[in-house]
Amino acid sequence: MKNLAGTNAIVCAFGLLVSATAYAGPCATATPGCTEWVSFSGTPARSLLYSTYPLDTQNGNITRALIMIHGAGRDADNYFCTAIAAAFLAGALDNTIVIAPRFASNNGLGCRDGLAPGEVNWSCSGDSWRSGGAAVSTDGLTSYDFTDEILRKLARKDVFPNLKAIVVAGHSAGGQYVTRYEMSNQLHETLGVAVTYVVSNPSSYAYLDPTRPAGDASGFRPFGDGRNCTTYDRWPYGLQNRTGYTAKLTDDELKKQLAARPVTYLLGEIDILPLGGFDSSCPAMAQGPTRLARGQAYVNYVNQKYGAQHKATVVPLCGHNARCMFTSEVALPIIFPKL
Repeated sequence: MKNLAGTNAIVCAFGLLVSATAYAGPCATATPGCTEWVSFSGTPARSLLYSTYPLDTQNGNITRALIMIHGAGRDADNYFCTAIAAAFLAGALDNTIVIAPRFASNNGLGCRDGLAPGEVNWSCSGDSWRSGGAAVSTDGLTSYDFTDEILRKLARKDVFPNLKAIVVAGHSAGGQYVTRYEMSNQLHETLGVAVTYVVSNPSSYAYLDPTRPAGDASGFRPFGDGRNCTTYDRWPYGLQNRTGYTAKLTDDELKKQLAARPVTYLLGEIDILPLGGFDSSCPAMAQGPTRLARGQAYVNYVNQKYGAQHKATVVPLCGHNARCMFTSEVALPIIFPKL
């Protein structure tokens, strides 16, 4: 993403072009006028997000919240537009606050986002920001702390007194972020607001034990190539060698939380090609040959082996495309649940 000062206006939804400062309705453009800074407790650090409504202004009309996590391109502006389009189609713009946080990275090794003064520099590494890893610029801060801060703001009854449901959703790398955040965050049961998680087309998942899909009707069995694929059970593919946010919990705590929390996996019917940053590493391939196969196997795994009640929804005619996934007819009632 370019520095916001040089970003052109992106109109997000069907001709809507409104500003939070000029109109009491939703802010629906991916421009600086629809952004806010979130500060992290006890530090001068801050990170940017897009939002349809202010996070610190009382709003009794809001009954739902959607937090949309972007993919590996760190294009929060485009994901904000996708979430706005979905909210428009669901007729939910007036009562839903749509939020798209930006995990900006500038480490000179492939990620060159423009950073504002005090803005957190998240790691460009593929297994870091999307898996609760530490920030580059701020000691003790992890990428999952960002969503924690957003959830705390949404749960404030003096600001959103009628909020009843929060959905945390992400696609691709954002789907990886959400599936691992779901199992590891320590806020879920404390907010006083129902939180659900929507995981869309990630390349990999965190398995809870050394078994992996058998690739046939036999289900799951101990992984047979650990000698050659030594990282197959290491975080973020398994629970070993965890660092950052998730290291604060035991294996048993992660297993219990993952099984207990409500998750829906949105899987593209034609997300079966090695495109769009597909993870073809040996620990990822141990989970299945395609993103679709990996998602179907994982939901069966957590339901059968750990007693979860997670759901999988295959989205017809969608491949590895966030707009197709989240604006589909089957996805809308999942990300905008009835209250």
